[in-house]
Amino acid sequence: MDHISSTPFGRSLSLAMVATRVKAEHCPPETIAEKWKVLDNLREAKQAVGISDRALSVLNALLTFHQDTTLALGADLIVYPSNRSLILRANGMAPATLRRNLAALVHAGLILRRDSPNGKRYARKGQGGEIEQAFGFDLTPLVVRAAEFERLAAEARAATKARYLLREEISLLRRDISQTILLGLGEGLPGPWASFLDRFRAFGAMPARNAEAVLLAAIAADLRAFWREVDKCLSDHLKQENMSTNESHTERHQQNSNSDPSNDSESGCRVEEEGTLSLDPDPPKQLVRAFPLGLVLQACPDIAMYTRGGEGITTWHALSEAAAVVRPILGISPSAWAEACDVMGHDNAAITLAAILQRAEAIRSPGAYLRNLTQRARAGQFSLGPVITAQLNAKNRPKDAQSVEIVASKGRG
Repeated sequence: MDHISSTPFGRSLSLAMVATRVKAEHCPPETIAEKWKVLDNLREAKQAVGISDRALSVLNALLTFHQDTTLALGADLIVYPSNRSLILRANGMAPATLRRNLAALVHAGLILRRDSPNGKRYARKGQGGEIEQAFGFDLTPLVVRAAEFERLAAEARAATKARYLLREEISLLRRDISQTILLGLGEGLPGPWASFLDRFRAFGAMPARNAEAVLLAAIAADLRAFWREVDKCLSDHLKQENMSTNESHTERHQQNSNSDPSNDSESGCRVEEEGTLSLDPDPPKQLVRAFPLGLVLQACPDIAMYTRGGEGITTWHALSEAAAVVRPILGISPSAWAEACDVMGHDNAAITLAAILQRAEAIRSPGAYLRNLTQRARAGQFSLGPVITAQLNAKNRPKDAQSVEIVASKGRG
């Protein structure tokens, strides 16, 4: 037979089928392709080609019926398995799904139909046992378009890498911005740090992993501009600050006065016997306040309701007095409170109690909880930083989602 069919049996012919056949007929006859490499490229470029995973599974099954690993235009590239055989090699795919995905492969120009007069798939052999004529699916388009698939796969890999790098940059920018803002707030530096914090929260969480590169690029650009603004605020402060030696820094501390002597040891100073202040060369780490008072009250506002006279909390001493009122209300024993103050320092213990009060509904036994945190603080495994951060984040979530507890973080200051 001289004529080879190029139209499907019982189906309409499309321009895409004709274009695929014409392209195959004009390809150099010496063109070859590695069938599994072509399939791998198609897996990476499936979105660009417009093919699904299920259709690729059917194509994989079709390729198993071609014995050679190399596809050459000069060789017979028609496979003619029955639907039953294809279903078995496609891991038991439903017949209707198989037919739909075969049609998708034809429509995408990955295979050609070479249907027999009655639509059956079979091969006619000659006297020597060699195949003279075969009717089934022609794999020629895979050879013809092999270079195209390789290019599309390279572009898909480049796009995936670009998305990964953008997500990586976004993650780093978010970390740098958040840490710098917390530094500005924690150190009480001049600048619009509270405004910066609100603007940073407006960015929301990390974008989804399947976010488009265009969206990621826009977010990264906004974060870059925001980071430059935040970093400039910190840099300007450092430039204006008169950096001095450790000796002069010590002298300035010696000349400072403090109207609240009860907190001197907790701020790194000690009272000498003659009544003068001097810098403690090695203050206990657990006695250093992690955050300014204003930020503590922003994270744990409920403690302000327990001030004497309803005057509010404006000093650390007032916070300690409010904590003394709250302690028996929460059922915390005097011994547990005394141990917490001894290990954490009075102010940090008051911060911890304010945080426990803020989440009192979620804590079954505040006394046992405080003792557990005290033990962790003694072992260097409790940090107030995550406590304040968790409370600030909880205030910005819906009320039914606020199930945040105080967290203990090992090795973080």
